[in-house]
Amino acid sequence: MYLSKISLLLFIIHARARTFPFETTRLSEEDIQTFPAASFGDLDTAPAWDSWDGVTPTCRAWPGTNDWPADAEWAQLNATLGGALLRPVPVAAACHVDDVHYNETTCRWLVEESGQTHAWLDDPLSTLTQWPQGGTCRLALNTPGECTRGGYPEYVVNATTVKHIQAAVNFARNKNVRLVIKNTGHDFAGRAMGAGSLSIWVHNIKDFEFIPEYTVGLYKGMAVQVGAGLESWEHRKLMAKHNISVVTPEYKTVGAVGGWISVAGHGWLTSKFGLGADQVLAINVVTADGRFRMIDMNSEGLEEELWWALRGGGPSTFGVITSVILRAYPAVTLTRANMAFSVSSSDPPSTHAAFWNAISSYYLFCTNTITSNGGYCHDYIYPLGNNSFNFSTQLTLPDLSQAQTVNLLNPMYKQLGQPLPEASSIQIFPYADANLATPPSLLRETRYRSRIFPGYLFRNNSGVNTEIGWEEVFASVRRAVEEGGYTFHGVGYAVPTPAPVRPEAEARWSDAGAVNIAWRWPVVLLGSLVEEDPIGTVLSVAEARARDERARKYVGVWQDLMPGVGAYLNEGDPMEEEWEWRFYGGDMRRLAGVKRNWDPWGVFWAPTTPGSSEWYVATEYPGAQNGRLCRKRSDEPGPSGIR
Repeated sequence: MYLSKISLLLFIIHARARTFPFETTRLSEEDIQTFPAASFGDLDTAPAWDSWDGVTPTCRAWPGTNDWPADAEWAQLNATLGGALLRPVPVAAACHVDDVHYNETTCRWLVEESGQTHAWLDDPLSTLTQWPQGGTCRLALNTPGECTRGGYPEYVVNATTVKHIQAAVNFARNKNVRLVIKNTGHDFAGRAMGAGSLSIWVHNIKDFEFIPEYTVGLYKGMAVQVGAGLESWEHRKLMAKHNISVVTPEYKTVGAVGGWISVAGHGWLTSKFGLGADQVLAINVVTADGRFRMIDMNSEGLEEELWWALRGGGPSTFGVITSVILRAYPAVTLTRANMAFSVSSSDPPSTHAAFWNAISSYYLFCTNTITSNGGYCHDYIYPLGNNSFNFSTQLTLPDLSQAQTVNLLNPMYKQLGQPLPEASSIQIFPYADANLATPPSLLRETRYRSRIFPGYLFRNNSGVNTEIGWEEVFASVRRAVEEGGYTFHGVGYAVPTPAPVRPEAEARWSDAGAVNIAWRWPVVLLGSLVEEDPIGTVLSVAEARARDERARKYVGVWQDLMPGVGAYLNEGDPMEEEWEWRFYGGDMRRLAGVKRNWDPWGVFWAPTTPGSSEWYVATEYPGAQNGRLCRKRSDEPGPSGIR
């Protein structure tokens, strides 16, 4: 019995101790002796979360002021990092005619051709949505004036080892510098930006390992370990090599871990295998004290809290994830059908009515039939101007033949009056398609507002304890597109119950992770209103506020019809008035407690994440990150309306 217990303990340690080579390169005591500003923090002696001693600054250090680290300190940090500290010039500076970096040829390539390359994803500063930067470095031909950094970080650590991340976290904490985390820049809310900040750029951590047999708790099967910078398309190529499938983001260039699993994580395989957060078997992470930790379902005490919070409790707020171990499955084949139809201003009212009725019927078919067969719906309703509209959808189903897919879809096509698909028109391909070319990176000026439409709307067309049903809700969607001029983006899926990770009698509160319960409705339609401006568009403060207020009017109708429903953080409004409930459900109090326990200094900050309401960005531009980050005190609440 004694030997059995020792064997079990050794096995648990072995299961939890998987590291990539880059994770074994860590900050040493010798490094700290040479550069004390990189010293580790102590959670036990950290100041209380809500304390203020009357001396400690309430704002983060700011370039050009006395509290900003001297050039010599930045040079010492760079030496500790082995040269990994960057101070990049914003790419769009090439377009500002009065800037020293102006280059007409480069600017024209950026404006006209860069979107067809991977360039923006590989840039240490840029995010694919530019408006949180503040509009001070515009991508447009012959832009007057100079480019200024605005919301872009001052310095970037090109992290390729755990040591790089630890040194950056410690330096930022010890020197009171704002810290942000960035991978690909798929960020529509400004979480990867921050004026006067040091950015940890994990984009080049591309490590991957296939684990033929991994055991933890009740799980025994294939797994993969994935580095923080791996993109979904890169992940799928590696799956093909090993003839496996892993739940990853649908969009090719989204990071395969990090912010995706820290919210929930959905994609083509969600209805078959579950959310991205449900796939996690172990996480390696650097926390706010600078320590490297390996956690999993066997973690206890405060580490169990962290294990729970990292799986769905919010990105860029509890630590810097370096790698994750995920469940792997036998290779899956996907079958896909596309459908599109339009209506124009020249069509009679009866045709317009039929157009909208067809879309409404499609959503009912998607949520009742496609998702129950393990499928995933991805669609858009586009306003084309002049009372013309287009609808398009991509229906993806796992492990069905072309003939089976045709039989499944025929009732919908007949109901919608669409030509019946032939088997030859149905695409069939491996989920892990190894022939993916390097995807493009389209720069955008996108603003999202979202809601998670609950499954009861679609199952019986009536609300729970209410008279509201899908017809009323869809009428509000139609008004938002037809009257408001917004694009509506819908994603339909059904999340299966996660497989238990331990025997029922031993189940813990932390097993399911911190994913907002709204994601776990039996059927979900994730709906977003989308605004898209031409690149380089800069709105005034008044225009931006008016725009937010207008959009909020349409989202407010959803709120009235479906009180208490959730929203998708990664396609959410950073100025969402009830963001705690919308993005995190009833778990915000517990998540705030985990934040206090693990980051009493507030090292990690990003808008609409646990603990973020204790701080504000000193800018008048709604949602932008082009101001100083300051802490709220009871006697200094911060500017009204700014989060």
